[in-house]
Order: sequence, then structure tokens, then C-alpha cells
Amino acid sequence: MKILLKNRSDVPIYSQVEEQIRSQILSGELPEGTQLPSIRQLARDLKISVVTTTRIYNDLTEEGFLQSVAGKGCFVAPRDNDLLRERMLSEMESGLEQAVRCGVKCGMDDQALHDALQTMIDGLREEGSI
Repeated sequence: MKILLKNRSDVPIYSQVEEQIRSQILSGELPEGTQLPSIRQLARDLKISVVTTTRIYNDLTEEGFLQSVAGKGCFVAPRDNDLLRERMLSEMESGLEQAVRCGVKCGMDDQALHDALQTMIDGLREEGSI
């Protein structure tokens, strides 16, 4: 599992880690049944708090991405593709709605909004995030 943290990002560390793990599960990079590092090991590897890694694993477990097995650790949960897809679409729609509202408030028309979205997509592809 590869996690890259951006300390200068406005995105909190726990959100960065959660999103990267979620993305690796959805892409198949972390297949069903894969054991994740222990909470303490992940905290050591990333040089972050155990409280933060606990929150990350708890959030991903609640979302259905991970399963906790007592005494053994956390594993990638079997994929309920419809449920995961619905959650991700809902999150995307919420983010897009907020972005469109901000764009309209600063005077962007439909074409400018579309161009901004395309620029974002292109930038993420170039950096390898998608």
C-alpha cells in the first residue's frame, strides 16, 4: 500500500490517507482480502498519530471498505460494488454542487465551468491521481 502525504495541503492528513486507501480499493490495487498494516504500524510508517490511523480505519470500516477481524487486523472488505458506487457518486455530486455554486458566485458561465472541470481532470491525470 502506497500513501503519499502532502503536508502543505489544505486537506487534513486523515482525509488524504482515507482517500488514497479508498481509491486503491476501488481501483483493485488493494484487492478483497488484502490485510492492511496494523494501526500502529501505519502510524509509524506515515509518522502520524495512532489516533489518526484509528479514525481512518474506523471511517473506512463504517463505509464498507474494510473489515476488522478481532486479533488479526483490518482487511479489504468484499466489494458490494453497487453500494460503493452509490457512496462515491453521492460524494462526487456533493463536491460538484459546491464547486458549481462557487463558480457561479464568481461569475463563471456554463462553458467556463466546463473548462475548469476539464482542466481539473487533466491535471489529476497528469499527476497520476486518476
